[in-house]
Amino acid sequence: MPSSTADMAVPNPAPAAAWVGIAGPTACGKTAAALALACERPVEIVSVDSALVYRGMDIGTAKPSAADLAAVPHHLIDIRDPSESYNAAAFVADATRLIAEIRGRGRLPLLVGGTMLYFKALIDGIDQMPAAEPAVRARLDAEGAALGWPAMHAKLAEVDAMTAARLSPNDSQRIQRALEVWHASGRPLSSFHAARNTDRLAAAESLAGIVFSLEPADRAWLHERIARRFDAMLANGFLDEMRTLRARGDLRSDMPAMRCVGYRQAWEFLDEHPQDPSTSGGGPWPISTLRERGIAATRQLAKRQITWLRSMPARRVIAAEAPDATAQLVDAAMGIE
Repeated sequence: MPSSTADMAVPNPAPAAAWVGIAGPTACGKTAAALALACERPVEIVSVDSALVYRGMDIGTAKPSAADLAAVPHHLIDIRDPSESYNAAAFVADATRLIAEIRGRGRLPLLVGGTMLYFKALIDGIDQMPAAEPAVRARLDAEGAALGWPAMHAKLAEVDAMTAARLSPNDSQRIQRALEVWHASGRPLSSFHAARNTDRLAAAESLAGIVFSLEPADRAWLHERIARRFDAMLANGFLDEMRTLRARGDLRSDMPAMRCVGYRQAWEFLDEHPQDPSTSGGGPWPISTLRERGIAATRQLAKRQITWLRSMPARRVIAAEAPDATAQLVDAAMGIE
C-alpha cells in the first residue's frame, strides 16, 4: 500500500549526528543521492552493502563507476576476495573505526547502501555470540531428527527458559542455534541479548546516526527501475563476469559471494547452459530465462529490504519516486552537524 503524504514527510533533522545514512531498496537512487550530497559538503562514503565488498564483482553488483569512486572517498568496497566471507560483526567493527577516522578528518561519514542487517547491527548493536561449530550443529541435527524438535525445544527450556518461551516447538533452526550457543559457551542465548542491550546503551551517544530512507510509494516505479538495471547489467557483460569468476576454480555456488542476488541466478543459468547453443548451430541462447529469474529475485530482495526498513522507526522517509527526492534529502542533510 502506498504510504500517506504524512508518512513520507521528512522531519526537521537533529542538530548533530555522528554519521548520516542513506538507505533504501535496490535501484531506488541511493548512489545518486549520495553523490549529490557530496557536491554540497565534504563527506566520505562508507558502503553498507554485503556484495560491494567483493573484488571482481562489479557489473552484477552495480558497483559505483571508477569516476564516482575517484570523485568521493569510498570505503568498504573491494575489501574481500569472493572466496572469503564478510558479516555484520565485521561491518560494525569496520564502520565504527571509519566513522571516527572520517570525523577526525573534519568530514561527514555518509553510510550508503541496502544491506539493512548492517544498518540495524550498527544502530542496535550485535550479539557477540560463539561462532557456529559444524560438529555441534551436526550432532544437534541428528538429535532433532531422532527425537523431534518439540523434544529439543523441551531440552532448550531446561537451560534457557527465556529463549524457549519465545520460540515455537517446531522452529528447528532457532532451537538448534540456541542449543548450539549453550553447548559452546555454557551460557543461555538470552544472556547475550541482555549484554547487547547494555552495550548498546553505552555506545549510543558515540554512534548515534540519522538514517534517510528512500522508499517508493509506487512499487511499479521500483520494478521498472529494477528491470532496466538488470538489462543494463546483461548488456554490459554480466555473464562474462560470471564466467570469469567460475573459471577461477576455487569458488562454489554455496559461498556467500556467489549467493548474492543475480550471481546465484547466473551461476545456475550457466550450470544449465554452459555453452551458447548458437555457436554450435543450435537455437538461440535462452537469455530471457536468466533475465526473468534475475529480475524476480531482485524484486524479492527489494521487498525484504523494505520490510527491514519498516522495522527501523527512527528512519526519515523520502518518497524515492518524487521528482525532487534527491533535493529533499540533500536539503535535510545539509542541516546536520
